[in-house]
Amino acid sequence: MLEILILASALAVAAVLFSPRVRGVKTWKAMSTPLASIIGSGFLVLGPLLSLSYGKYAPLAMVALCAGAYLYGAAIRYNMAAIEVAEAGGGAEPAAVPRLETASSALLGFAYVISVAYYLNLLGAFGVSLTPFNQPLYAKLLTSAVYGVILAVGWTRGFKSLERMEYVSVTVKLAIIAGLLVGLADYFWGTASAGKLVFNAPTVTGLSALTLAFGLIVTVQGFETSRYLGANYDRRTRVRSMQWAQWVSTAIYMVYIVLTAYVFAAGEVKLSETAIVDMMAVVSPILPAMLVAAALAAQFSAAIADTSGSGGLFAELTANRITPKLAYAGLSAIGLGLTWTANVFEIISYASCAFALYYAVQAAIAMLYARRKRETGRAAGFAALALLGLMIVLFGQAVEA
Repeated sequence: MLEILILASALAVAAVLFSPRVRGVKTWKAMSTPLASIIGSGFLVLGPLLSLSYGKYAPLAMVALCAGAYLYGAAIRYNMAAIEVAEAGGGAEPAAVPRLETASSALLGFAYVISVAYYLNLLGAFGVSLTPFNQPLYAKLLTSAVYGVILAVGWTRGFKSLERMEYVSVTVKLAIIAGLLVGLADYFWGTASAGKLVFNAPTVTGLSALTLAFGLIVTVQGFETSRYLGANYDRRTRVRSMQWAQWVSTAIYMVYIVLTAYVFAAGEVKLSETAIVDMMAVVSPILPAMLVAAALAAQFSAAIADTSGSGGLFAELTANRITPKLAYAGLSAIGLGLTWTANVFEIISYASCAFALYYAVQAAIAMLYARRKRETGRAAGFAALALLGLMIVLFGQAVEA
């Protein structure tokens, strides 16, 4: 009966999201891109990672991650408004802003390079997770093969045809997440009714808990994509899409973490890239296959989007001296190097540092705009965010699996 309910929930959500009425809503179309980025990879790793690391305090760690992400989103939204005013002749921008924006774009391009490695290494791990070849070597071989496919397609044909997969991938992902939450809710209710909820002690505390959280910022990253949709949406729609995507993703994450943090005893699940598959197998036998399908679709489409984005950024920054094709080749070379020298959790930490540096620069830009407008309180808040971003870069730690 539970399996039927899970499938029915997933199909119902898919039907709603594929319906012309929903697809035609401008704000939903705009928010689907950042929403997919925020909950894509994070949903695959955060449940077991936070539950096993922070124990009964896992929801608090999730609140902290989402709150930090929302504050950085606020800085980017502030910049979007300030830039629009400056471009409309509403006042000169601070002298340092053009240089900081150039640096910010370069940092984002580099962050994309690492995030693609993160996405594709997760794809490799999930791709072999339900097969007889569920070993790190075969996961890395699969990741390397997908890098080869992406490079070949980007070099010869470009990504336009593959980019059309985005909405399908988003819909499949959200539908499967809906089914997963229904299954988890049933399991949680059964465990609670039997008086068997568990409240595990955290395995990391104090400074280690803080630096571990610093290394996880990439798992709630993706909201910044709203800023770069200017060719299709006005600034008001992009701001609203970012806010709504962050609100919806926070709600989904909080429900997800609460439902997973108190039903699995310490030692019951071993921390790994694909630990969520083992956890969901306990809930329902159909959930592992659904999760793997979602992971493959989501990670591939996210990798395509970030590969395309990084190629465009580097071409623009170098006046096309580095063409998108060359950028794709460089991205693949760096990604393959990370694949064979680091594990997924280390790559997550590297990507978090790269995005944290980008967010720090965006916060610094917001501080300069706020100072120009004599908004002392906001300027101080943005300065604190810039400092926090630098601290994440310096002190963020990878998970030890």
